[in-house]
Amino acid sequence: MDLFQAITGRRSIRKFKPVPVEPAKIKQVLNMARLAPSWKNLQCWRFLVLTHPGPRALLAEAFPDDNPGKKAIASAPCIIVVCADPAESGVENGIEYFVADTALAFDHLCLAAHGLGLGTRWMGWFNEEAIKRALDIPEGIRVVGITPLGYPDQSPNPRPRKELAQVAFSEKWGAPYQ
Repeated sequence: MDLFQAITGRRSIRKFKPVPVEPAKIKQVLNMARLAPSWKNLQCWRFLVLTHPGPRALLAEAFPDDNPGKKAIASAPCIIVVCADPAESGVENGIEYFVADTALAFDHLCLAAHGLGLGTRWMGWFNEEAIKRALDIPEGIRVVGITPLGYPDQSPNPRPRKELAQVAFSEKWGAPYQ
């Protein structure tokens, strides 16, 4: 699968087959994530991989019951908690770059997983302090997002996207890029 196929074909997956993800594939997606660019190449991201039922159950408790992705946490054979150490990034123009750095790594992870036939989804609606307590994540480390990881048990249709002219401008703000 080439990069363009991975970008256009990736979907957020909520249902997973009850099949374990091979450790070599987990390692491969983590390796692709760590190759992402970062502010001053400080590589502030950290990844906590959960494959055993106990930690995954503790993690599920940190999600509100009305979060539609909560079922994905229960059904996926692997969960990756994507974290960052803000002390290993920077702030410029009021922008905390640990979020951008980690988002880039998270995206690399999701695209690599899709390329290997695995499904993911970005999850961000959770109680960060509950997750940190449950999983012994150190003080100062931030939980940026979470993804279930596994073999998809669904094939969602593409979600609508805004037209390019609505989001890209040419030479001045508001002049649509043609």
